[in-house]
Amino acid sequence: MRFYLQFLKSIKTKKLLSAIILASIFFVLLLGFFFLKNKLSPSSLIVFLFAFAIVQILVLQYFFKNQLKNDVVKSHLRTRIEELKLDLEEANKLTDYKSVYLANMSYEIRTPLNTVIGMLNMLKQTELDADQTAQVEIAEYSSQHLLQLVNMVTNNTDVETGGAVLNLLAIDLKADLSHLFKVFEYQAWEKGLQFEYRFLENDKQKFSLLGDSVRIQQVLINLINNAIKFTNAGKISIIIDQTVNIDDYQMVTFYIKDTGIGLRPHEVKQIFDDSKNSETTSFIKDFRGGGMGLSISHQLVKLMGGELKLESKENEGSTFYFTLQLKKTLNIQAEKVNLKPVLLDKFNVLVAEDNRMNQKVIKFLLEQQGADCTFAKNGLEAVELYKILDFDMVFMDIYMPDMDGYQATMAIKETDKYLELKTPIIAVSASAFEDDIEKAKHAGINHFLAKPIEVSKLKALLKTYSKKNMP
Repeated sequence: MRFYLQFLKSIKTKKLLSAIILASIFFVLLLGFFFLKNKLSPSSLIVFLFAFAIVQILVLQYFFKNQLKNDVVKSHLRTRIEELKLDLEEANKLTDYKSVYLANMSYEIRTPLNTVIGMLNMLKQTELDADQTAQVEIAEYSSQHLLQLVNMVTNNTDVETGGAVLNLLAIDLKADLSHLFKVFEYQAWEKGLQFEYRFLENDKQKFSLLGDSVRIQQVLINLINNAIKFTNAGKISIIIDQTVNIDDYQMVTFYIKDTGIGLRPHEVKQIFDDSKNSETTSFIKDFRGGGMGLSISHQLVKLMGGELKLESKENEGSTFYFTLQLKKTLNIQAEKVNLKPVLLDKFNVLVAEDNRMNQKVIKFLLEQQGADCTFAKNGLEAVELYKILDFDMVFMDIYMPDMDGYQATMAIKETDKYLELKTPIIAVSASAFEDDIEKAKHAGINHFLAKPIEVSKLKALLKTYSKKNMP
């Protein structure tokens, strides 16, 4: 709009200058005509020409002054544009640095966390009394909570950068969310808060729902973390209402209630103001110190076809709620816990892992499923072992000394043995960002398994890639 106004002003100035030039020519011709007709004396002609010259000088001075001013403005704008380009480059560099930092932080946390969760799982398999079982359970839930925080940061980054997509699968909300709420129950208990959650559902419900359980949990993690953080006394209540059915769909409403600090009425309106003005944006970022999680939750709920709402009273508490319309699908029974190994026959696995504690965890998990493990402490050793020994599967850590997992995978795939056997190679890493997964695909890795290793995913991989008879 400003450029358009400047353009119009420029056109008007040119027209005015042209009119002045034409009027000047006409005035000079008119003076000459009067002089030739002897209607104007030489002295009068000189006076008129002198006055005309002064007027011309003043007019030219005015236009030259404006031109100089415009040149200065243009020069300033060019300088400012260059400065903005430099600022943009610095901002992009800072964004790249933050992404790398986030990736490294996630990796550094996931690696020891994998060991903690694995050791707790091993401890649960031993004979424990009631008190010891409770203590292990608390430690396990606390570890899961830490893992959720790491996942929340990485998942929120995906949404912030516009990389969020939905993965619709048949889900059992009660089964999926009960474990999540148990983690928060311990967190609330540590702060001296009451924590309750309820599932309202019809007795005759015989179907599952199509939805993205990961994204639903991401929203709940953001909101429940926020509720616990800013509730100093009282209770956190979670209600999942699954009682409303409309034809082939079920309306599922999620309520997150707290007795925390609450908000003033105008602040509530400001949070969900779609005008996106600077005041609103600033308020959302500053909200409870967790504005980014709130903004991302709002985006995710919208992506899933709902709308995040808020009711709040200052010093009394807040209630966040949203409704999703999920399509009904065939009822799928949750897989029963099966402690029997999935591998019946001899199954040799090469594991490239430089961390000794992680070696123990992976060894326990694989041997529990009936596999025999051979360990390599780096990529070079893994390649050499693959050449001289026979393996049914390779588990490859990505970040190792001397030769990383990508390079080791490519080296293995160049061997004659691999060309004949096509041994499946599974990447195992705490760094589970999209870039890492894409790099693994380009390196020819068959599948990516994130740390901490989930037993159900490990079993599924062993079943998928094993050529032995399965139970």
